[in-house]
Amino acid sequence: MGLHARARFLSAFVILAAASSGFGSPRAIAQDLLPVSVELGDVSLTKLPFVVAAENQIYERNGLKVSQFISPLAAELIKQSSGLIVPKENVRTGASDINIGGGSPTIVRMTTNAHAPQRVILATTESIARFHMITRGDIRKLEDLKGKRIGFSTPGSLSHLSLLQLFDKMGWDAKRDVSLFERGADIKDLTSKKVDAFAADVIAFDEAMRAGLYDLADLSTFEFPIPGSGVNADKAWLATHRETAARFVKATIDAVAFMKVNKAATLDAMRKWYGIEDTARQESIYKEVARLPIKPYPSVAGLQKMIDVYDWREMRLHKPADFYDDSFVAELDKSGYIDSLVTK
Repeated sequence: MGLHARARFLSAFVILAAASSGFGSPRAIAQDLLPVSVELGDVSLTKLPFVVAAENQIYERNGLKVSQFISPLAAELIKQSSGLIVPKENVRTGASDINIGGGSPTIVRMTTNAHAPQRVILATTESIARFHMITRGDIRKLEDLKGKRIGFSTPGSLSHLSLLQLFDKMGWDAKRDVSLFERGADIKDLTSKKVDAFAADVIAFDEAMRAGLYDLADLSTFEFPIPGSGVNADKAWLATHRETAARFVKATIDAVAFMKVNKAATLDAMRKWYGIEDTARQESIYKEVARLPIKPYPSVAGLQKMIDVYDWREMRLHKPADFYDDSFVAELDKSGYIDSLVTK
């Protein structure tokens, strides 16, 4: 971006932040809404800010007209693993300008699949591994996972990257000391003894506790860095839609701040988009909202760890800076806007 173009962009960005300051303000922005399509990569806590934004006019207050959806595959996977039925009106297929998903699986696909969408990370709402290791209760020490069958999502996924870091910490060879089973992060896989343990996200963890399974370890205690879930923009789209991207990142931050002080509205959005009706389950998931960062800078440490772990040739051609653009979060941070949300 040239100097004059960048100046115009930053000027518009500051005006936008000032005009729409206050995530709870009902005041509309006097401008045309900019269209953007958004795919939620799965059903999880880290996608919750975006359904909250959709249900509480946060997108509109930031000058956006958002077409947001959950993919049929994501809806089917959560149905199989946790029994959640995503309302059909929120499920569809199609390409998107922005994908809300893990940086690790996004970039692994970009460096191994010739047809993968080429995306850049604008924000990250999950910078350390927060999975729980779940067993039937027959395994009660991490050391006893050696030689066992361990389930995860898919190669390159956040659960996979987190497990590889755990094995490295334990001094194990991931190819010889354990057996890894993709598509094995499912309670049914554990109870039917297809796997001996699996890495569970917050929704699967809640389901596991309700089923009486054993919480062997909370991986967040190790602070394993990951380029976790966040805002991933199509590179070609971003080149000509930076103002739209700026508004979307701001809406993301507004939504996280809104969630932290508007529990009822957050649970309503969870119910509508995820089909979660059980009150106890809603409460369990909402407890994790406090962990969501209010300053969602892309996780540079997580990207470096990903490069170190998935060290094939194409990945090694890159450095972390090739995969992210932190200017949108940085501008809001430097302006004091984010801190003003925290002090309200």
